[in-house]
Amino acid sequence: MMMDFAYTITTNKSFADAERDVQNAVAAKGFRVLHVHDVQATFTEKGIQRDPYKIIEVCNVKYANQALRADPLIGLMMPCKINVFVENGKTQVSLLKPSILATFFPQAALDAMATEIETILAAVVDVAK
Repeated sequence: MMMDFAYTITTNKSFADAERDVQNAVAAKGFRVLHVHDVQATFTEKGIQRDPYKIIEVCNVKYANQALRADPLIGLMMPCKINVFVENGKTQVSLLKPSILATFFPQAALDAMATEIETILAAVVDVAK
């Protein structure tokens, strides 16, 4: 049985507009963009062509602190990531579901928090629709 590990939407917005809208929504929801990895630029530097692809790392310090207090190894799966990319000419926005991450650390009892974060970040993704 395959786990549904991601929440993904396809939008008619341009790649740049979808990325901008996601970053603005992250801040509006009380999270912070820590870093944006421009995968396309990195590949281009190495002579590899690919469609636009950015990985946006986001964090909320309150949730991060709670998770790390429950189990320091949760940091291996942090921060949350929202990917904006083009596939087959369509812009897509995808979130790794925090509720899936909670299954890796059942002893930390973070199901409720992970679901709360997932609801917030899914709303961020939906802004790009």
